[in-house]
Amino acid sequence: MATPSPTPRQAPPLSDQVEFGPGISVSPWLARSTLLRHAVFAIVGAVALGVISVSLGAYRDFQMATVAANVVAVAGLTVLIGLSGQISIGNGAFMAVGGYVAALLFIHLHWPLELIIVAATVAAALVGAIFGIAAARLRGPYLAGATLMLAVALPFFATRFSGVLGGDQGLGFFITVPGFLGVNFSLSRWQAWLSCGCGLIALLLLANLVRSRVGRSWRAVRDDEVAAALAGINVARMQILAFIVSAACAGLGGVLLAIVVGTVSPGLFTLSLSIQLLTAAVLGGLGSLAGAIWGGVLLVLAPTYLQDVVVSHGFASQTTSSSIPIVAYGVVLIVVMLIFPRGIQGGLSRLAGPIIRRNDDAPAAPTPGDDPRAVLTRGDDPPRSPRERTSWRRRSPAADRKEKGRR
Repeated sequence: MATPSPTPRQAPPLSDQVEFGPGISVSPWLARSTLLRHAVFAIVGAVALGVISVSLGAYRDFQMATVAANVVAVAGLTVLIGLSGQISIGNGAFMAVGGYVAALLFIHLHWPLELIIVAATVAAALVGAIFGIAAARLRGPYLAGATLMLAVALPFFATRFSGVLGGDQGLGFFITVPGFLGVNFSLSRWQAWLSCGCGLIALLLLANLVRSRVGRSWRAVRDDEVAAALAGINVARMQILAFIVSAACAGLGGVLLAIVVGTVSPGLFTLSLSIQLLTAAVLGGLGSLAGAIWGGVLLVLAPTYLQDVVVSHGFASQTTSSSIPIVAYGVVLIVVMLIFPRGIQGGLSRLAGPIIRRNDDAPAAPTPGDDPRAVLTRGDDPPRSPRERTSWRRRSPAADRKEKGRR
């Protein structure tokens, strides 16, 4: 007697929504495409930033552009430290490379601005590759010392070759508003739009890179280099690649910062800038691009806000207010590390964890057309993750009876 074949399991319709958290749901085709999902988020962010910029004044546009430049540099640093496990205190030097190359191309070759940005980013990446090859055998404090030496030594090239790099006065880098925006469009708003646009593109590329095989290899190298090598990963190549990506982001941040400030000088890329970038990466949360955004915002807004508060209340004079940013970084770092040891983004994820788990534990509402007697093939428990939720399969009670009869 032939055994009847079981009823085939039907996949859920494509119209079902995949939830990513409380109140956040997207279609399965969008959830499966990492590049498309990140592109949608970037477009939404660009529209939001454009609307915000229109309603702000010139000074707030300047702050927004500065935040975007610092976010790009901090994002590269958090990928280097948080994902590949390498310590760097010299990313301010790579920002200087990008800024000076952009200024030289602008002054002597008169290239278009978009080509200048790309060329300066590539130049910083090449310098990062050279330094990464030289420092591939260094670990821990030795690697940190080598990057610290780079941050201290590189600005002195401006003084040594003052005829080309402008010495202490630096080089001018003044851009104009494109003609298609009209004569009444403000330069500060154009700088904000340009910086935010480049920052969103950089974050989009980094977000896809850390979700790719390269990002997984970086995590494997960070966790255990020996195990990663046994798994077939070229550890040295991955570490050099991390330096290249981090240096490219720093170079792009240096170009954007030079565009906002209007000049490139040794005083713009000091050792304190490298330390501030490292502080921002730790404050935001190492290994998290969202943490890089938090760190970039704090890097620009926190010292200015605290300085205004202290001076307005008479706690410090105008002469002593220059040391307030240093104190502000120390206070913010101590407070954040005490409250959120894994950074701001790590703390927010920990606080939102119970809410997300409670939302996932709730039984799913039946969709129209579903059989009310249908049961889950994986048991009565609801799925715990988006991957499990997209892999639900339903079957009828008749199919269950047939399977029990075969047993």
